[in-house]
Amino acid sequence: MKKRLALLLACSMVLGLSACGGGGGETTAAATEAATQAPAETEAAKEGEAKETEAEAAGEAGGMDALIEAAKAEGELTVYGSCEEEYLSLACKNFEELYGIKTKFQRLSTSEVYTKISEEAGKPSADVWFGGTTDPYNEAVADGLLMEYEAGNAVNLISEDYKDPTNCWYGIYKGILGFMVNTEELERLKLETPKTWDDLTKEEYKGLIMLSNPNTAGTAKLVINTMIQMKGHDEAMEYFKKLDQNINQYTKSGSGPSKMVGPGECVIGIGFLHDGIYQILQGYDNIELIVPEDGTSFEVGATAIFNGCAHPNAAKLWIEYALSPECVDHAKEAGSYQFLVLSNGAQPEEATRFGLDMNNTIDYDFEDAKANSAQYVEDFFAALGSAADNRFKTE
Repeated sequence: MKKRLALLLACSMVLGLSACGGGGGETTAAATEAATQAPAETEAAKEGEAKETEAEAAGEAGGMDALIEAAKAEGELTVYGSCEEEYLSLACKNFEELYGIKTKFQRLSTSEVYTKISEEAGKPSADVWFGGTTDPYNEAVADGLLMEYEAGNAVNLISEDYKDPTNCWYGIYKGILGFMVNTEELERLKLETPKTWDDLTKEEYKGLIMLSNPNTAGTAKLVINTMIQMKGHDEAMEYFKKLDQNINQYTKSGSGPSKMVGPGECVIGIGFLHDGIYQILQGYDNIELIVPEDGTSFEVGATAIFNGCAHPNAAKLWIEYALSPECVDHAKEAGSYQFLVLSNGAQPEEATRFGLDMNNTIDYDFEDAKANSAQYVEDFFAALGSAADNRFKTE
């Protein structure tokens, strides 16, 4: 779409604010049940292709106004969200109020979403994916599970690095990977603050560290990919065997470790530092944020449309909305303080206040992650062997 369409969208959103629709998002229990009664995969694929063609025709015929009308005619949208539930709920409620489109949502980790839509094979029980790191998104691209869509509001991305080359996903924010430490506990135990990834393998930290489960959290997949890209495959697997000796628990969600640090349930949490900012602003001033001195990587939090979705016009309208200030500028209201990747979005002061160094990051190889993430997770568990025990949480 042309840049003119992005301007039309902005105007239509302002107008939409004076005509709010129904209430907030609902869970997707009904949508999930409906998916189990879906027709055969081949029929689903044909149906999905027909709907995508209709959506394209609507966009080409009348621009953004036509897309909005076509989306309203569909009347509903189902969102799987992998950001924090508060942000997901707020984003869905705002979309519903702007356009009068009934918006249902369910919070799932990125790996859970990837597994779910893979099993649904062309008849997804949701229309769009919102938030969460892009490694599972890239796996979905490789499997043909995401729809290509040329979004008009993508002109506002600060770099082409924050979108899939085939337009299957678009970035909305980024977050730096690092450590969150409980300074009170470190002082009590007379331990120094870890400054590098290798520091985390020191025997003195045995039982003090939490990381997320790579079978359920995209954050842990990013950690695996990062170590492989920094150290090489075999050395990274040896590293994880050593690190495992110090892990107290592998949490289900990527933000899980950050929630355990302040109360002292763990002393060192590995994850995205904006999750630590949230905890600090909740009153846990005993948390220190560490950007690893030996380098780190960052996530790109994304949004995408599922191939074969039931409401393709509403899904495309969601992408335009997600790439606009009307969505991203409200993230901080829900306690999400990621760095935005949109030039017309307002960076949350709460994030910039902490002065996190976004420049100390590796040149992350997204293509390698797209091609090999699933294999690397298998290799990770194979390296740990019998150590892969009940510390890996799935609930």
